[in-house]
Amino acid sequence: MEAASIPAQAALKRTRRRLDRLGDRGLYLLTGLAAFLSVAIVAAIAWQVIDKALPAIRHFGISFVWHSTWNPVTDVYGAREYLIGTLVTSFGAVLIAAPLSIAIGLFLSELAPPAVRGPIGSLVDMLAAVPSVVIGLWGIYVLLPVVHDHLEPWLHTAFGWIPLFGKPSPAGVFPAMLVLAIMATPIISSICRELFVSVPGDLEEAAIGLGATRWETVRGVVIPAVKGGVVAAIILGLGRALGEAIAVTQVIGNGVPIRLSLFQPGTTLASQLANQYSSQITPLSTASLIYLGLILLVITFTTNFIAQRIVHRFDKQRHS
Repeated sequence: MEAASIPAQAALKRTRRRLDRLGDRGLYLLTGLAAFLSVAIVAAIAWQVIDKALPAIRHFGISFVWHSTWNPVTDVYGAREYLIGTLVTSFGAVLIAAPLSIAIGLFLSELAPPAVRGPIGSLVDMLAAVPSVVIGLWGIYVLLPVVHDHLEPWLHTAFGWIPLFGKPSPAGVFPAMLVLAIMATPIISSICRELFVSVPGDLEEAAIGLGATRWETVRGVVIPAVKGGVVAAIILGLGRALGEAIAVTQVIGNGVPIRLSLFQPGTTLASQLANQYSSQITPLSTASLIYLGLILLVITFTTNFIAQRIVHRFDKQRHS
């Protein structure tokens, strides 16, 4: 039967109803509202932090960033020691967490058998769900004794000629770095695992078919294919480490000024906020403490923006 002879009644009927069109509009409205709400919340948080920090901003100006004095008696405040502590602990944690996380991602995506891949991947991801205070308590009662009694003495004996590895201390910057590394590892390893899985299998099979070993395939095919995403994952892990307060406060020891040795007590922007906010006695001291929060907010936003730009550039290069 020819198409021209098909009766008009046999044509497809319109199935979309008015209610369906209203549903489409409602979906657009709901998702747009959710996106706008998230932006509005971030803007409101930033505005409130800036507004509360304005007295300190007007009084100290940008010099607040590099002044080191924090004296509530004389109402003189500076953020340098806390900023240095934040950068040292966060970057140190990333130096520990990044290779560990990449190794975990490679093992789960390339080497682990299916029966092992699921349970281990779930356990690693569950680390991100452990509350900070629980990790901090574990750091106090488990990590600190091990580090103080075994790891720090060994490092001091082997590398004591380097100022970074001075005499052991009950609490310090080094245990804080280890705690932050534990907290950043799930984020970095999860993203790395997804990136490694996304590498086309044809590329790996072609490399192996040409005689490459598993290590040569990983080094020459897998990692170069997703290196931009791996860098972005590490930066996101850095952002996680920058903002941690409770767990760091419990193990860092609250020492000012920051010493050259990693084994001595220190402090960070976030730990200072957690320690001092409830004990401020003057409006300027409160505003100065919120000024610390503003600095931390700017650093965190900057790191996340850099990570997003790297991801965007990586996606653009991969699809070009």
